[in-house]
Amino acid sequence: MSAPEDAGHLAFMARALELARCAEVEGEVPVGAVLVLDGTIVGEGWNRPIGGNDPTAHAEIQALRDAGARLGNYRFPGSTLYVSLEPCAMCAGAIVHARVARVVYGAADPKGGAAGSVFDLLPSDERFNHRTFCEGGVMGDECSEVLRTFFKRRR
Repeated sequence: MSAPEDAGHLAFMARALELARCAEVEGEVPVGAVLVLDGTIVGEGWNRPIGGNDPTAHAEIQALRDAGARLGNYRFPGSTLYVSLEPCAMCAGAIVHARVARVVYGAADPKGGAAGSVFDLLPSDERFNHRTFCEGGVMGDECSEVLRTFFKRRR
């Protein structure tokens, strides 16, 4: 990975972490996501299932919905989704259907991650008609700390 790509990874993941804090302020599990196309953020989201009474309102889904509204499309070939927590199986399915090219996540999710932690849907499952490249651990310590602190306060 080149230095400019590293810088972009950090900037976009930092934005995802800012959005995770929006979720935390709303009493939601602090996860944030941004969808990037051609170096520009085209969709943003944070966890909102509790406030919206919507079990599908995960950060990734919110970012995909936002991008769809902005771009007038439901598919995003060539895009990269930055998310502070490894996507779950539901989000992995949406990512595949949206034709996202790449997912970059911060913290691994050992209880429900679908990018290798529990399930291996991104990118390894060849049964899908689209494969998404996946990279984890970008700002992983920072992303993990936000989640750890949130759950410590709730106990």
